[in-house]
Amino acid sequence: MRTDTGQIVQLADYRPTDFVLERVDLTFELDPQNTKVEARLIFHRREGADKASPLILDGDELTLSSLLLDQIEMPTAQYDVTPERLTICDLPEEIPFEICVTNYINPESNTQLMGLYRTNGVYCTQCEAEGFRRITYFPDRPDVLAPYTITIIAAKEGNPLLLSNGNFLGGGNYDEGRHFAAWFDPHPKPSYLFALVAGDLGVVEDSFTTMSGREVALKIYVEHGKEPRATYAMDALKRSMKWDEERFGREYDLDIFMIVAVSDFNMGAMENKGLNVFNDKYVLADPETATDADYANIERIIAHEYFHNWTGNRITCRDWFQLCLKEGLTVYRDQEFSSDMRSRAVKRIADVRHLKSEQFPEDGGPLAHPPRPLSMRRAPKSPV
Repeated sequence: MRTDTGQIVQLADYRPTDFVLERVDLTFELDPQNTKVEARLIFHRREGADKASPLILDGDELTLSSLLLDQIEMPTAQYDVTPERLTICDLPEEIPFEICVTNYINPESNTQLMGLYRTNGVYCTQCEAEGFRRITYFPDRPDVLAPYTITIIAAKEGNPLLLSNGNFLGGGNYDEGRHFAAWFDPHPKPSYLFALVAGDLGVVEDSFTTMSGREVALKIYVEHGKEPRATYAMDALKRSMKWDEERFGREYDLDIFMIVAVSDFNMGAMENKGLNVFNDKYVLADPETATDADYANIERIIAHEYFHNWTGNRITCRDWFQLCLKEGLTVYRDQEFSSDMRSRAVKRIADVRHLKSEQFPEDGGPLAHPPRPLSMRRAPKSPV
């Protein structure tokens, strides 16, 4: 059993990467125990960076299958690899270059529910804060942003849905028994906002017309039979989109917005660009049993994750020491939304009661810390 307590990370140690990531192309061939991941990454050396500096990519329990530089197999003397890091030397000094990393992962055995995992027959991802490195070797930090093109290949049986971030490019048959879908997110994003969902789910569909006249398709995916319980979440989503336009002038910037609600998700909800993933208790409401508080929570959390589209996704944090910026500003936005949808006075009373019962005791106890700490401890490895 591992007993390490995690690496200490210092705010003062922050440095920009030596290489700029220009583009990400990911291809997944999904298999419950042996998923193939191919990552084609375009980099160029940052101006002013040391011309001898290596490219360092993060990993977590990964095994490298192949490594190409500009489509040519890289000699083993040019790189060093461990399950936690891939270090590549002797790279071009001025021109862009392509690194192609291939590895295999086991979604079904991923009990951490970080990275790509499979549960109840559904493939799902969770990448905040550092889960993407469990999918492939990558510069897994929030200040590395790039547009993503995603191709998902999977068995038709059991996986009619192949979802990822951005706009749907198309799909079809791939080979006998398998099909594919391609997605493109034109807005540069960090790896923690990547999402992939594949499986067999029911859907509630609607649409929203933005203030500039664009029609956005809205889809909420839930387990089959639970569709009627997602209607309030859809209504809350549409009201959130309209309110953000009217209050802050923020118009949604893709052709489709999707929410996936699954039972096994280790976060309450996650604002992945264009493809939010929720624990379904924050999406589903049965009129026969749901309380007023249940409806208010669904409305608030749906709005919060949608509002992250601008405060957190399009405008993101430099490093995890700035987490309070994207979360604090988005909490303010969801509080204002709830105040406008319901009673401003009642909402203010609820917020103050929460501060007094939770935040004040923390600030007055041994867990007190500044909004931006000077250091943090990276989570240790799970016992194995």
